[in-house]
Amino acid sequence: MDAPDPGIASEARLRSVMFPVFQLRPQASVTRMPIAGFAESTGASGTEELSVQFSYTLWRYPDDHSDPRNEVELDERTRRAIEEEPPWGRPAWLAEQARLFRYPMLWEAVRTAWHASPDHERHSLAQQLVDHTDHVLSNSFREQLGLPAGPATSDEWKARGTAVSGSAIIVDGEERTAVHIDTDPFVYAVGFRVDAHVVCTAVLPRDSLPYLDLSLTTWGRP
Repeated sequence: MDAPDPGIASEARLRSVMFPVFQLRPQASVTRMPIAGFAESTGASGTEELSVQFSYTLWRYPDDHSDPRNEVELDERTRRAIEEEPPWGRPAWLAEQARLFRYPMLWEAVRTAWHASPDHERHSLAQQLVDHTDHVLSNSFREQLGLPAGPATSDEWKARGTAVSGSAIIVDGEERTAVHIDTDPFVYAVGFRVDAHVVCTAVLPRDSLPYLDLSLTTWGRP
């Protein structure tokens, strides 16, 4: 019951990041999950790569979060895990986190990635958009893709670099040059280069798009 809220540490780490981090524009149809994801790679000279991922709860009927039409269909085992209080209890932050599993999640939807020494090919905007797309597909759409448990034995499901084409996106109220993948049946992906070291990409389920404004804003900006 006295386990510390990891959201507090997550927000503190966000404030310490040395590059701008981007998020979906605040809007009624989404709530950012309270714990951001971080991926870091270090070498002899220190941090070589760092990325920040934001996940969101999607509200199809944002005027009333208690509207049952906002909920996803759950199997009985998952529903019991959410509703049944364990004998040892659970802190309020964990109970709230469990409650959010009733609703659609935009898992790791927005990623901001920094590379100390970007590789021209491996860290190109197009390649990072493909990598983020594959990451979301392999973790959120395994059943739809017919992927087995464990490592996938085929890469036919993966996004292709040839699918990346020019686009635009609104960032902090201004239009920015971008690239997107608009050919995958399950997700839509878009990204833009922030500077020589930083790229932001967003990968979203296609069925969530009617509810979303795909504009981005800098996290922490007033």
